[in-house]
Amino acid sequence: MHDAGSVGSSAPRPHRMLARLADRVWLHLAESSWPWINVRSEEHRLLMELDPARIPRHVAIIMDGNGRWAQRRGLMRTAGHRAGVRSLKEAVRTCAKLGVEVLSVFAFSTENWQRPAAEVDMLMRLLTEVLREEIDEIDEAGVRVHAIGRLDGLPQDVVQQIRAAEARTRANRHMLLNVALNYGGRAEIVDAAVRLAQDVAAGKVSPETVDEESFSRYLYTAGLPDPDLLIRTGGEYRVSNFMLWQLAYSELWVTPVFWPDFRRVHLLQAIVDYQRRHRRFGKV
Repeated sequence: MHDAGSVGSSAPRPHRMLARLADRVWLHLAESSWPWINVRSEEHRLLMELDPARIPRHVAIIMDGNGRWAQRRGLMRTAGHRAGVRSLKEAVRTCAKLGVEVLSVFAFSTENWQRPAAEVDMLMRLLTEVLREEIDEIDEAGVRVHAIGRLDGLPQDVVQQIRAAEARTRANRHMLLNVALNYGGRAEIVDAAVRLAQDVAAGKVSPETVDEESFSRYLYTAGLPDPDLLIRTGGEYRVSNFMLWQLAYSELWVTPVFWPDFRRVHLLQAIVDYQRRHRRFGKV
């Protein structure tokens, strides 16, 4: 074994030097494209593999595992919901920087009313608190806030805070943050069917002209692309009544990581995995 400067040591082979040079050039280009990333080993590897031309237009996330995260730490379930706010902020920032057009998050379902009253009350307070405290940063980032679901079933102060956030960010075009509140996929389809039936009864629509495209215009997500990628944290393999119509051909990515522990590296893992897949949409 020789010292680095000994006569017996050999200079780096040309192909190794070229490989190192190529790595440095690519890293420089990557850092120029994404200067916001603190390049660590795993994030660096994922960034090198990421294709900026194939970023999913619409990413949907089922933010699961807050309660289990807290219980494993001997904390109240509500502590898990508060800890999950950091993950949401990081997901919004990352998606906006990557060029995702729409980020949809499942914040509160129609079934969540069955949880303990104290937990539901805390979730409503947390929602208004987050909207009030984070709206400046959201607005400055060019992110538009939009809520979907049966909003008239939410407390009035929550609705007012949502409407204020929507109004303030209405002109923003960098990314849409789609927040599902008092939301259920079946309820959405029922509501769409009711509105369609009303238009048919009023003579505005002919039943013979109704197809999938026209029906989708009655959904809460009218005008938005369907999710390309659905991320679910917490390890459960189900969609839990979330965007049942829209997820027909979405790619699913499930991680055992609980939502409060979900970080930028996990989001990058999901998108890189998405880019490796071949989406056939029923074709060969």
